Amino acid sequence: MNERPEDLKVRTKKFALRIIRLCSTLPKTGPADVIGRQLVRSGTSVGAQYREAHRGRSTAEFISKLECVIQELDETVYWLELLAEANLVPASRLSLLQAEANELMAIFVASVRTAKNNKRR
Repeated sequence: MNERPEDLKVRTKKFALRIIRLCSTLPKTGPADVIGRQLVRSGTSVGAQYREAHRGRSTAEFISKLECVIQELDETVYWLELLAEANLVPASRLSLLQAEANELMAIFVASVRTAKNNKRR
């Protein structure tokens, strides 16, 4: 988990692009449209929030933005789960995206923990 900030900027942007591509292939039904819109919003917000974190004026603001990143990732996982469980997309097609979301979440949880520990010193 020794990702550099630039690596995570690239990685979160690639994640957003994968979400966009997935959503552009969803069935043209009401439920798929609603879930797709929510998924695009949360999945693309991850990278934007991460970039904002680096523009924070304080450690507290940095931590707050990273916690928003974690929330958006958790929401993204939720929408991916719904797509699979509603049989709108085969679960096998979503597994790599879900794994990436969970891995990114672990990285950001560790980053928040580290930032909080450093702030206390």
